[in-house]
Amino acid sequence: MTNDEWKKIVEAKTLLGLPDQASLTEIKKAYRRLSKEHHPDLARHKEAGPEVRRLEMHRLTEACQILLEYGKKYKIPLVPGEDQPLDGEDWWMERFGDDPLWSPGRSK
Repeated sequence: MTNDEWKKIVEAKTLLGLPDQASLTEIKKAYRRLSKEHHPDLARHKEAGPEVRRLEMHRLTEACQILLEYGKKYKIPLVPGEDQPLDGEDWWMERFGDDPLWSPGRSK
């Protein structure tokens, strides 16, 4: 994943007010909640003009699409690794180590 792609993911996560790890359901809930606030036809606050609300809805929709697409592909945290990337075994154990089906210590 490129730095530009990570930047878009982090911006989308921030815009939707999501934590570093979020499920697809949490992403959708955040989008719906913010849509009710910013949708041009439903906006409670009429101070901003309809064009401003349309642009905000466009930004929210784009952010949601970026995160949903990312979530479908990777299902990993929404932040780039701060430290060294995990090697294959550590990556596997972090995600599936406690799962009895995938745990390396399970009996056959």
